[in-house]
Amino acid sequence: MIDLHLHTDASDGHSRPSVLVARAWKAGIRTMSVTDHDTTAAVRETAALASARGIAFVPGIEITAVQDQRDVHVLGYFIDPSSRRLNEFLEEQRADRVRRVKAMVGRLAELGKPVDVGALTGALPGYPGHLVGRPMVAWALVRAGHVADVQQAFDELIGESQAAYVPRRGVGPAEVIGLIGQAGGIASLAHPGVLGRDDLIPGLAAQGLAAVEAYHTDHDARMTEHYLLLAGAHGLAVSGGSDYHGDAQYRKAGLGRITLPAERFAELAARAGRPRP
Repeated sequence: MIDLHLHTDASDGHSRPSVLVARAWKAGIRTMSVTDHDTTAAVRETAALASARGIAFVPGIEITAVQDQRDVHVLGYFIDPSSRRLNEFLEEQRADRVRRVKAMVGRLAELGKPVDVGALTGALPGYPGHLVGRPMVAWALVRAGHVADVQQAFDELIGESQAAYVPRRGVGPAEVIGLIGQAGGIASLAHPGVLGRDDLIPGLAAQGLAAVEAYHTDHDARMTEHYLLLAGAHGLAVSGGSDYHGDAQYRKAGLGRITLPAERFAELAARAGRPRP
């Protein structure tokens, strides 16, 4: 099985690379990619652990772009994690994430729901590229007893249009696609059914987008078929994966269940000029 959308605790996942690789192997996954948000901090470690298990590994990332003040997630595959331009950009992304979290924490304090910003913005040991973001603010709200769960945190406090929400600053998806290309990779639009902006796909395809993520935990069968057809109409390949963040997370059920068919992966690898791992 092939899963090209997995997260570690280098971003907002709950699994160390060793735990993630063990979970993936147990689930029957034999080709995997780590696509942490705006960081490649765990790529090399996970690649080595996967190789030791006999799992083929695709270096990846999930970069957050901004379009019309909304997040647009772009997956990058077959990237060079040592790319200087990529790492300069990611450093800028990390700085803006800290700014945004501090601003949200300030708004939460004004609403009478304080959380510990120091614990959120401090890097984890061993992960100088560790990121902070809204999911971590949500967990902090749960730990502080302000909400019952992460979903409530988003629905009532830090989701778009809520009182403590702070818009992201960032570059557009076309620039992110170009950046991924400069790092030797190819770009796929993440979970387009969740994004709900199919109108962006034709233009992004013309600007170098290589694929759309048709197979995803939050896509039902009808939605998957819709994006398979849309990809074909615009000459795009498809990617897919569980978007697994850890066993404590809501997408845990997708691990080993939402996978990319082998023939689709072969098409994706061919777009990158790579032999299938």
